Amino acid sequence: MTQIEQARAGVVTAEMTEIASDEGYSAETIREHVAAGRIVIPGNSNRKPKVRGIGMGLRTKVNASIGTSSDIVDYAAEVRKARIAEETGADTLMELSAGGDLDRVRREVIAATDLPVGNVPLYQAFCHAARKYGDPNRLEPEELFDLIEQQCDDGIAFMAVHCGINFVTLERLQKQGYRYGGLVSKGGASMVGWMLHNQRENPLYEQFDRVCAILKKYDTVLSLGNGLRAGAIHDSSDRAQIQELLINCELAELGREQGCQMLVEGPGHVPLEEIEGNIQLQKRMSGDAPYYMLGPIPTDIAPGFDHISSAIGAAQSARFGADLICYITPAEHLALPNEEDVRAGVKAARLAAHIGDLSKYPQKRERDKAMAKARRDVDWKTQFDLALFPTDARAIRSERTPEDEGTCTMCGDFCASRRSSELFAKDLNAEKR
Repeated sequence: MTQIEQARAGVVTAEMTEIASDEGYSAETIREHVAAGRIVIPGNSNRKPKVRGIGMGLRTKVNASIGTSSDIVDYAAEVRKARIAEETGADTLMELSAGGDLDRVRREVIAATDLPVGNVPLYQAFCHAARKYGDPNRLEPEELFDLIEQQCDDGIAFMAVHCGINFVTLERLQKQGYRYGGLVSKGGASMVGWMLHNQRENPLYEQFDRVCAILKKYDTVLSLGNGLRAGAIHDSSDRAQIQELLINCELAELGREQGCQMLVEGPGHVPLEEIEGNIQLQKRMSGDAPYYMLGPIPTDIAPGFDHISSAIGAAQSARFGADLICYITPAEHLALPNEEDVRAGVKAARLAAHIGDLSKYPQKRERDKAMAKARRDVDWKTQFDLALFPTDARAIRSERTPEDEGTCTMCGDFCASRRSSELFAKDLNAEKR
């Protein structure tokens, strides 16, 4: 039985109990949310990764994406990226390779990390068709379904499947006059090309029950991919994107009814003022299915700094109810991310998720309050203990150590915290009592 089926049967699984303990809820509350499809637990019957709950009431989680390209194939580097993502605090990992031996890199990455690992099966499907037939449009649907099963059997915990692209979605795209940013999803663009070339409906939409049956067999979470997501803020919330979101929300309901855990994926480039509305729309139409936001990136002119741009969008997304944030690295739009890009991307996304959660869950601000007191009291040890990234904080201070250990080199003798503590020592002592 899947997690959602067990929850509906009244069973509190070990995974639900662990999530309840980590997040500060009763196990029964977690069970109720899983049963309703408001929380998902990425896993696999063939592999037990770290337990991560994604959804209503829980800390906003962060996903890191890695993978080869047709230009750069370095299996050892992808393994190192996976380990760096885990060490830096990512909650989940997506293996998105599109070059080299795709079975090998997927299996090596899964073996190298304890995180739940996701992927996009269309990447490998179209890569194989191009190699086998010399034309990705000759992909046979049976090959695609066989590949989905093989990847689940390898231990994939969640799978982004582009089920929401169909001829109705494409009609919206064609009637609106294409886009400023074009199509930016590799899987989505490839499926659109296949449909138009073959004049056939998307088999993932046409045989959606079959997709659910395969993933349900392994209790792999089905993440409904947004293949027509906007790649430019001027395309955000256009009819094609909203049409796909509508279909994905309908499919999320159908998948839950079949006993499959369901995620819905969100858009890529979104101006700040549209983020709240997008999340509200998804939550309303999907019955509060967990929302996986890709970025989002609220400006198009920050190459090299898109991890900062997306952190701004991600904080807003977490604030308004997004449940899983896919990181963006400094290499976005420019190159395949390297190991340092992965580290920077995870840190930026974790910070953004924390900031959003402070607004979404005001009761969880105690750590920030404790940091404020430690700074007031010039308590460096406690500051480092509370810091989101303590190693970085210690390294910066150690590089610029002040003469007086009770201050920092920013203020030195003019330390405002120390001076104010002297001025208000009486009040401070009263508080400590």
